[in-house]
Amino acid sequence: MCGGVLFAASSVFADTIVLKNGRRIAALSVTELGDKVQYETPSGTLTLPKAIVDHIERGGSPGAFAQSAASLAITPPALESLGMASQGNAVEQAAVHDGMIDREYIAKLENLARNGGRAERDTAALAHHMAAQFEMSRGDMDHALADEQSALSYAPEQSALILNVAYLHLRRSEYRQSLDYLDRARRVTPNNPDVFKLSGWAYYGLNKLDQAIGEWKHAESLRKDPEVEAGLEKAQRDKSVEDEYKENESAHFTLRYSGASEPELAREVLRTLESQYTAIESEVRFSIPDPIGVILYTRQAFADTTRAPDWVEALNDGRIRVPVQGLTSVTPELSRVLKHELTHSLVQQKTHGRAPTWLQEGLAQWIEGRRSYTSAVGLLRIYDAKQSLSLG
Repeated sequence: MCGGVLFAASSVFADTIVLKNGRRIAALSVTELGDKVQYETPSGTLTLPKAIVDHIERGGSPGAFAQSAASLAITPPALESLGMASQGNAVEQAAVHDGMIDREYIAKLENLARNGGRAERDTAALAHHMAAQFEMSRGDMDHALADEQSALSYAPEQSALILNVAYLHLRRSEYRQSLDYLDRARRVTPNNPDVFKLSGWAYYGLNKLDQAIGEWKHAESLRKDPEVEAGLEKAQRDKSVEDEYKENESAHFTLRYSGASEPELAREVLRTLESQYTAIESEVRFSIPDPIGVILYTRQAFADTTRAPDWVEALNDGRIRVPVQGLTSVTPELSRVLKHELTHSLVQQKTHGRAPTWLQEGLAQWIEGRRSYTSAVGLLRIYDAKQSLSLG
């Protein structure tokens, strides 16, 4: 099993088993059963003797789970930036109440804005912004983006709204569109640290490590931010390994590989990925807006850079990272891993990060060719007996 599940950093909080020899094992969940410790991984359920376990850290993000733009959090714009501090609560309560958005109320504000002045336009902008925040909290990035863009149409110079549109494009893995809005925000508020913070994520998503590092360093100089520190440390770790790597490109992929890898292997990986992309694109009915980054590592470089547990065969944190040491051609096993990880990339981008881990893994396993033959009979019995859990 590969590490495609590592996509879900924002929604999966795992436990960490710390062994007495200092080794740390990231798990989806850990249960103590007598003299055993049982833990869940993407490979299934595993057990350890309790005697070799020092302690268990509960509810943290596992070290191997990389933060991507899809999991990035940013504080919503302050009401003061819209000149609406005095009316903010009233507008918020009227625009969103009883667990839903009041579209009739927002429509009335829009009518007032068309014939009114700055105050009326700001009020309409704020109402759409509140609707966008509500939709974002529900994971509805499509409607959130539409409402935030509507808000921006009423208050086009409000950097807070420009940043939110940029942020939503990041969440949708639309890095170039995000940078367009970030450039606009930079002109309005040149020293806003959030502009540089989000620009770093956009460049990182486009596999432009030097630009990402530069943006994050500037953000750090303006304001200390643990998210920026984590992104900067990650990008610098990547760069220290990849500086000497060679690079190849194809229509949908940018590939970097260690000089220890065979150039022909790199070319064959690109050919394999392009072939797989055509098949998966048709199956999931989605095309990627920007090239996907792929890194081919030695086993040690993969461990040092990703800090993934030993059982992880590959990792996808927006870039597909695969150890290929010793290979001179694409083996059936490597082809399977590439197809699995590529499925994660397309599903992640199509769903804008909304697909839960179980669905991500199920689709990736199905498309790579795995079938649950050994479990099928039991699963059918459970289903026929109406004992299966609902998708809800």
